[in-house]
Amino acid sequence: MSNETDGRGTPTRRAYLKYGGALVSGGLLAGCAEDTGAASTPESTTPTRADTKTRAASSADGSYAVSMEPVGEVTFESVPETWVANNGSWADMGVALGLEPPKAVWLTGRYHTQYYDAIPGVSVDKSDMVSLYRDSVSKELFYELDGDVHVLDPNFLLNRFKGWERSDVDELRENVAPFFGNCIYAQHYPWHSDYRYYSLYEGFERLAQVFQRTDRYEAFESVHDDFQQNLASVVPGQDQRPSVGVLWGVGDQPEKFYPYIVGGGTGFKHFRDLGVRDALADTDVKDFHGSRAAIDLETLLDVDPEVLMLRGYESKSESEFRTSVVDFLAGHGTANELTAVENGDVYRAGGLYQGPITNLVLTERTARQLYGFEGALFDRQRVAAIVEEGD
Repeated sequence: MSNETDGRGTPTRRAYLKYGGALVSGGLLAGCAEDTGAASTPESTTPTRADTKTRAASSADGSYAVSMEPVGEVTFESVPETWVANNGSWADMGVALGLEPPKAVWLTGRYHTQYYDAIPGVSVDKSDMVSLYRDSVSKELFYELDGDVHVLDPNFLLNRFKGWERSDVDELRENVAPFFGNCIYAQHYPWHSDYRYYSLYEGFERLAQVFQRTDRYEAFESVHDDFQQNLASVVPGQDQRPSVGVLWGVGDQPEKFYPYIVGGGTGFKHFRDLGVRDALADTDVKDFHGSRAAIDLETLLDVDPEVLMLRGYESKSESEFRTSVVDFLAGHGTANELTAVENGDVYRAGGLYQGPITNLVLTERTARQLYGFEGALFDRQRVAAIVEEGD
């Protein structure tokens, strides 16, 4: 591989990976403002899967180009070997493609690798993985990681907190590696309102093209199609579904909660696929993404969902969750009046970051919790074989 150097003596990959497209307007031109949690953006107007089937465009010299907003078209002269991911959604896609884990994600503590325990022979060691975010994000860390591609929406870097400018992104793109990503886990950031979102499988397909492993993507797409068909027999009619409150509990003894209205993004895919009847959707409670505000137990009691799905506890096992959070609520003078607490219907809600494997696992788990489903919704051996061998 032929490397150039910048003025700092740092090797560059301009001869290895070429950035081939203008950044979409409004994206990297956005100011470096702190995330204010402004009102959520409209639902994605993403075309149907039949309209979005894509293939990486190849050239005679072996290079190939892949497109994703907001970065546009990126040309790769050879397949990347190492990478940096925004979060567990993209990291999980990498596992599904049979890749080595990314060198870093935004927060390693929110990449819940225990989900892979459900798949025979699949595991991820993240002991050497580092967190990009450490009270801030250091540009020097990207030089140290020296990944071949940054699977990260550059607008996320520019808008989540103060300290990054467009010139910083341009510098890393020129001296280290291109950016290739879209913030797909939720659809609430105001800076994401002027370019499209991607569904989980649309993002997955493009990542597979980057790593030239579209065979594995297509195999997972087939698994997902079968999975969706199986769900049809599991989800009861609307009038038979319990009302569900999705909240982030504050601490192991929660008396305050951040409310989440089920919406777009990969972080809510399991709830959407299961047709969850959102107890908060038609109330005066404001979504956390828009308000950044918590509600107390008295407000929650006014809504009184039949089931509570609590985020923020995925690092706990089911038994640890019950002996800490659930037992606390059962012994609390106000919380124990909640219907969900009285009936024992308080569960972990799943992580914010879902890829193709973790979504299968979480959707099946949630189907058991909400609808009493027993059995399997997908073939674990088939998933393991795709990860290992590609079919």
